[in-house]
Order: sequence, then C-alpha cells, then structure tokens
Amino acid sequence: MKVLAAMSGGVDSAVAAARAVDAGHEVVGVHLALSRMPGTLRTGSRGCCTIEDSSDAWRACEVLGIPYYVWDFSARFKADVVDDFIAEYAAGRTPNPCMRCNEKIKFEALLDKAIALGFDAVATGHYAKIVEGEDGTRELHRAATWTKDQSYVLGVLDEQQLAHCLFPLGETPSKDLVRAEAAERGLSVAKKPDSHDICFIPDGDTRGWLAEQIELREGPILDPDGEQIGAHEGSQAYTVGQRRGLKLGRPAPDGKPRFVLEIRPKENTVVAGPRELLEIDRLTGVRLSWAGPPVPEAETGAWFPVDLQIRAHADPVPARARIADDEGDAPRLMVELQEALRGVAPGQTAVMYQGTRVLGQATIDTARSKNYRPADSTA
Repeated sequence: MKVLAAMSGGVDSAVAAARAVDAGHEVVGVHLALSRMPGTLRTGSRGCCTIEDSSDAWRACEVLGIPYYVWDFSARFKADVVDDFIAEYAAGRTPNPCMRCNEKIKFEALLDKAIALGFDAVATGHYAKIVEGEDGTRELHRAATWTKDQSYVLGVLDEQQLAHCLFPLGETPSKDLVRAEAAERGLSVAKKPDSHDICFIPDGDTRGWLAEQIELREGPILDPDGEQIGAHEGSQAYTVGQRRGLKLGRPAPDGKPRFVLEIRPKENTVVAGPRELLEIDRLTGVRLSWAGPPVPEAETGAWFPVDLQIRAHADPVPARARIADDEGDAPRLMVELQEALRGVAPGQTAVMYQGTRVLGQATIDTARSKNYRPADSTA
C-alpha cells in the first residue's frame, strides 16, 4: 500500500514508520505543524509538535530512507482544538484537547488529505489494534499491553476511518522493546522522553493560560447548602473534582478537604464539598459515535452491557448503556454505572468497551450523583 506515516518526532511514530517500510509499503513521512504560538516553538517545550520534534522526525525519515514533508495544519488546529478548548471552559465544561485533535486533525484533516493525494492508509505510533471481521467490518481494540494501551484517545474514530488506519505497534508488549528497536535501527529518538502536558500550553499552567483567553471575574464559592465559604478568581478556570487552588477561608466542619462539585458559569459560581458527593452513578452523553459497527441494541433503545472509561489512564468500570433517539434530536447516550465514579465533569469523553473492543464514545453532557443534585438538575 501507499502509506502516509504521521511523524510526531517521537520514538513510537518513528518505529511505526519503520515497520511500515519493513512490511513492503511505499511510505512517506509527514510532520504536522499545528501551532504558531511562541511557547510551543522554543527549545525545551514539554509538549509535542515543537521545532525539535520536526527536526527529530526529519532525521528519522533520513535513516529510514523515506521522503519527508511538513504540513501546516495550524489554522485548522486553532479552530478545531484551541478555540474549542477555550469555548468549552468558558461554558463550564472540561474538554479533552487530545481527543479533539485526534478527531479533527490527525484522523480527519490528515486522513482526508492523504486519501485525496492517493494514499491508502495513515500509519501512527498509537498502541491499539484494528480487527477485521470475515464480513470486512473493522473494529478498534485495545493494544496487547494494557499499560500502553491508547485505544481510549482513538475512540472517536469511525469504521470508515479505521479502514484507512495502520497501528503497527498494537501487538508490541512494551515500550522498552520499541526503544530497543529504535536503537538497533539507529534512530536518534530511541531515548527521547515521552511528551506530556497540553501541547499549546507547554508550561502546564492551564489556569494562567485561560486567564489570557477568557475574561475571568471573581465570584463566590458555595457549599452544597448554598452558604458562601470562599471566593474564586473565575469559575471557568475550575473543573469538577479539583481540590487544589480553592483557597477557602475556613475548613470544613469535619476537617476534611473540599472538592469542586459543580461549576455554574452563568452565575459565575463554584460549589465545593466533601469527596463523597463526587460519586456519580448516572451520566448522559452527546456527540455519540461508533468505532465500528454499532451494537444491535442501538437501534432498539435496549440496554446493553459496557465497561466505561472516562480518562485515558483510568480503569474502566462496569455499566449498562442505551441509546435514546428522541424524535428530532440527535442520539444521546444514557449510562447507569454499577460502580460509582468520582470527579466526572461535563465535557469529558466517555468511551465504551466490551472486552477489548472499543464500541464508541460520547461527550459527557450531564453527570448525576446519588448523593448530590446540582441546582439545575431535573433528574
């Protein structure tokens, strides 16, 4: 096949490209220039997509003997990822920019352009597997190694996109083996540390960065009974489940820490209380998508069993789900959890699994607790 290898500048994408070459594919490497923000261009940035990353990707392609290009997707990245991130926080939700980047940039904009240019598939260094059924349908599954599994952040892919994706590292037992392979191949990124932090906030100060993007106003912090217990510098800079940074003027009656329970952006109010009030047993999701064929129950509205995961490195919990398809409205995901989850915030992504298979995902719209009912709740 003619394969476009997405080269992030890290060891995983370099080895994935090398394996695509070994498999006999015609491989071309491409690095995505996603941000023109000064902080992401300087030496030592802790995110991805820096100048160093571009250089490292180029050197890897030189070793592999494949062509190398840089594609400027910065305008699309700003509109679909950065601006979306700001808008979600302004609305009191907690977005996942990496999910949005995979959805809108790496597996929509990139894949669309690759297919338009005649490529058959895009290869990346993600740890996940694609399983093709006898009938030609494709499913997304967890990687062979649970600790390196990245199927959660790929849950936004649909079956048509999966048909044009290659994940050469999906069966690899450990990252150490990938690094050892990179060293054997003479790739300079063999010992390069993994990227972390939000790439467009390279210093990791999300609150400080948001303060430059959103007009933050001081407001009250209330307890669950509505009594003011402190003040905040802007409700949009907080997220459900947060403990640090509340700066409350007095301790809780029982002396235990308080956590953010709710954000009310219209009132510019933050509600904080004890940890047990964070326990969620029901949630709803919007922007539903399936990573392969939908389950049969999706058409009937019947309940079906799932394991639900709400963060990239969180453990899944057993639950049951159904699809509510109200006339005239987009389908909504309804979930009842068998084990309570803590710190679930609107805007996060809920990914459904059955065994190792990723069924699909939805953006959390509401999260309900058996112990605490938000002021605007009707459930």
